[in-house]
Amino acid sequence: VQLQASGGGLVQAGGSLRLSCAASGRIFSNYFMAWFRQAPGKEREFVSAIRWGARAPYYTDSVKGRFTIYRDNAKNMVYLQMDSLKPEDTAVYFCAASSRGILATLTSTRTYDYWGQGTLVTVSS
Repeated sequence: VQLQASGGGLVQAGGSLRLSCAASGRIFSNYFMAWFRQAPGKEREFVSAIRWGARAPYYTDSVKGRFTIYRDNAKNMVYLQMDSLKPEDTAVYFCAASSRGILATLTSTRTYDYWGQGTLVTVSS
């Protein structure tokens, strides 16, 4: 599986961006597709995830109500709609895929087998 993230950019606080992750290769219904982010000087952290074959999304608390993850299986795409952006959302955002499909370790980077390159999101105050 190969992943290609895009859609980052510079936006003012309160604005919106949509990140896209194009996936190539075979993705099974139990796979988790996720977004992580890494701010300068900080560890990579979980943002959101969705199972390829299900609808239930998962979010870290800091983005609940502002970010929406969704997928288009026909196009092999995963999206992260980010609204009401805050300066603290500034980071490099990565898409990732996990073949393990283990909910208990959903937020751990070690769960994920495949990573795309990052896309930079900068939110100005």
